Amino acid sequence: MPIGCLYCALLHSISRCRHNGIYMRAFFFVLFTHAVCGMATAQLPSQLDRIVSAHEIPYKGISVLVQELNAKEPILAHLPEVPRNPASTIKLVTTWVSLEVLGPTYQWPTEIYFLGDWDGSRLDGDLAIKGYGDPYLITEKFWSLLGELRRFGLEEITGDLIIDDSYFADVEANQGDFDNQPYRSYNVEPNALLVNYKAIRFKFRGHSNGRDVIISSDPLPENLNIINRLDLVGGPCRGYQAGISFDIRDPDNGQTVIFSGSFPEACSPYSLYRSVLKHNTFTHGLFTTLWRGLGGLYSGDLASQAIDVELEPIFTWQSQPLAEVIRSINKYSNNVMTRQLLYTLGAEENSVPGTRESGVEVIRDYLIERGLNPSSLVIDNGAGLSRDSRISASLLANILTLAQASPFGSEFMASMSIGGLDGTTRGRFDSSQEGRAHIKTGRLDDVTALAGYVHAANGKMYIVTAMVNAPDAHRGPGRELLDELVSWVYALP
Repeated sequence: MPIGCLYCALLHSISRCRHNGIYMRAFFFVLFTHAVCGMATAQLPSQLDRIVSAHEIPYKGISVLVQELNAKEPILAHLPEVPRNPASTIKLVTTWVSLEVLGPTYQWPTEIYFLGDWDGSRLDGDLAIKGYGDPYLITEKFWSLLGELRRFGLEEITGDLIIDDSYFADVEANQGDFDNQPYRSYNVEPNALLVNYKAIRFKFRGHSNGRDVIISSDPLPENLNIINRLDLVGGPCRGYQAGISFDIRDPDNGQTVIFSGSFPEACSPYSLYRSVLKHNTFTHGLFTTLWRGLGGLYSGDLASQAIDVELEPIFTWQSQPLAEVIRSINKYSNNVMTRQLLYTLGAEENSVPGTRESGVEVIRDYLIERGLNPSSLVIDNGAGLSRDSRISASLLANILTLAQASPFGSEFMASMSIGGLDGTTRGRFDSSQEGRAHIKTGRLDDVTALAGYVHAANGKMYIVTAMVNAPDAHRGPGRELLDELVSWVYALP
C-alpha cells in the first residue's frame, strides 16, 4: 500500500475506536481508500502504460472507462468515479439532454414586427426583431431573413430598429473572465438575438505595391471602424498572430478596432476571428449593411425594448432543427452555440428569461429522472470552456449508453466527429481506423478528454470515456494516450 494512502495511519485510528458505529465508518473508509489508491497505481494495457510511463503522466490524473454497448461490466476501468474536468466533452451532456427534452425537430423562431403604418412597401415607423436564442443565425441566414422581408414587399423603414432580446437574461459575467481574452470569438456570451456569433473574420494580405497591408472583414457591420497601422515587411511567416496586434479603442462600445505591427508578406493571406461591438450594436450594424445591400432604405437608430405580447409578428423566421444544430456543436466544438442551447433549455423548460442556472437545473433534473446520479457533475456553462466543470467517466459512459437506447440515438451519434474524417478528429487517427468511431474531443490547458463510440474490428461497439487532468496533458502526452486508447479498443479480439 503506498504511503500516500495513509493506510497504516487509518488502521491505527481504527484500533482506537470504541464505538461500533465509528469503527464501521472508519473501516469502510479504509476499504474505499485502499481501492482508490490501488487503482491509482494499477497498470493500464501495456501499450497505454508505456505512454504513461514515458511522459510521466500521474496515474491519479487519469480516468478511463471502456465498455461494450449493453454489457453489464466494463472491460477497462481506471478511476471511473473520480470527477474530472472534461473540457468540451461536457457538450455531450448538454446536447443529449437538449435532444431528449426539446426533440430533434425543435426550432428557434425569430420574429419580425412592424411598429407603424405600412402601405405595402414603406414602413412609417419602427421595425422590431425579437430573438429566441437561435444559435445558428449566421450572416447568410440573417441575409436570407432580410431577403424574405424584401420579398414580402418592404422597401423603406423610416423609423428605428427595435431589438427584443428579453428571452434570455443579461449575462453579468465579463466576456474575458475565462482566459482574459475578451475579444476571442469563443468567449462570446449568450444573447437571445445572437447574429453570426458576434464574430468577424478579418483577412490580411499584402498590397501589390510591396508596402501596404489590405484588411478586409466578413461581415462588415456599417458601424465598425477599422484603423490600419500595419506595415508590410519581408522575411518568413512567423511570430504570434503573424506580427499583428489587435486592439479596441473604445471597449465600452467596441466600434473602433486598430491593427498595428509588422506583417510578413510571406503570411499573406492570413485571417483572425475576433468578437467586436456589443450584441445589439453588432446586429444593428450588420442589419444596416445587409438591408442596404438588398436595395432597402434605412437610416434609423437602435433601440432595445420588449415587444408587447399582444402583438402578432408580421413574419417569423425558423432556424435549422436541433438535430442539425448539434452537429455543428459536437463536430466542431462550438462553445457559443452550446451556451445558447443551455439558456434555451432554461427558458423552454424552466422560466423566462432563460439563464445558465435554469438550464443547468433542467439537465440535473433530467438525469435524475432517467435514474442517473449527477453527484459528480458540475455543468458551469455547458460548453466546457471552464476550470470548474466536472464529471466522472462513469456518468459520461452511462449517458452514452442511454443515448444509444433512445429513439434519437442515431441523431446524437451523428452529431459527433467521425473518427479521422471530419470535425475535431479530422486526420487524427490511423487510416485503418478512419470512420470507425464517433468521438467528441476536449482540450484545455492541462486537460485532454475523449468520449464516444468505437466500432471495433471485431464487429462490436464500445463506449469509451477518458479524461487526463495532469500538467501539460494538452501539449501532446494526453492526446497520444487517448489516441492509443482508441487503437486498443479498435483492435480488441
